Amino acid sequence: MMKDPFAFTAEDKKIMVQKIQGYFMDEYEEDIGQLRATLLLDFLLKEIGPAIYNQGVNDSHRFFAEKLEDLFEIQK
Repeated sequence: MMKDPFAFTAEDKKIMVQKIQGYFMDEYEEDIGQLRATLLLDFLLKEIGPAIYNQGVNDSHRFFAEKLEDLFEIQK
């Protein structure tokens, strides 16, 4: 069974919630509470997170495939 790629520590999640709150204050001059910011974070992780994660996996795969190809090119 695959580990949840979005299992963050409580401290990491707290920091992300604070960043969301800071964003809303800076951009909209709106003070959103911790609950609202947490719900938004949960939504983003569920709905958008997988696409970002998959793009990272694809980018990593492409990078390592290129490096592996480079390695095989130096064979004698």
